[in-house]
Amino acid sequence: MEQTIHPSAIVDQGAQLGAGTRVWHFAHICAGARIGTGCSLGQNVFVGNDVWIGDKVKIQNNVSVYDAVTIEDEVFCGPSVVFTNVHNPRAAIVRKHEYRPTVVQRGASLGANATVVCGVTIGRYAFVGAGAVVTRDVPDFALMAGVPARRIGWISRAGARLNPDRYGLAHCPLGDERYQVRDGICTEVVQ
Repeated sequence: MEQTIHPSAIVDQGAQLGAGTRVWHFAHICAGARIGTGCSLGQNVFVGNDVWIGDKVKIQNNVSVYDAVTIEDEVFCGPSVVFTNVHNPRAAIVRKHEYRPTVVQRGASLGANATVVCGVTIGRYAFVGAGAVVTRDVPDFALMAGVPARRIGWISRAGARLNPDRYGLAHCPLGDERYQVRDGICTEVVQ
């Protein structure tokens, strides 16, 4: 599969884009960015120099992925998701040496207009609702909503809400996966 780069997009020399990756209108990919295979970067997406994006990632329109952000495989970033990289920015003070790394782990989804404050890890297959503001680490399979974002439930790999029974066991209504919820942690039960 060949890459598709819209003529209005800017991909700086040195940027690494995997096979089958598509970059749409008015996007800007900086020279140090590393982007995997089969990704889709929507209109007006910005990707900084110190950014690593895995395979099969979908980044919708108007998302800026600034330095010190890592996005693992199969992550979905909805329209206008906001990433930050400095905790206390000031226009007159250079704080590039204070970037706090942010990691979005495999399969997570970030809803439209969600904000991710720097220095957090969003767990595998977690789901952050539209407009939520993530200020602390998010566990695997957590369903997050609100300002600041709080866990309001659990979600399966397929994106279905889980309803654990009194023993903490849950079955994905969309597939065969089973989950165990115990002590604020949700894990997939290997069958």
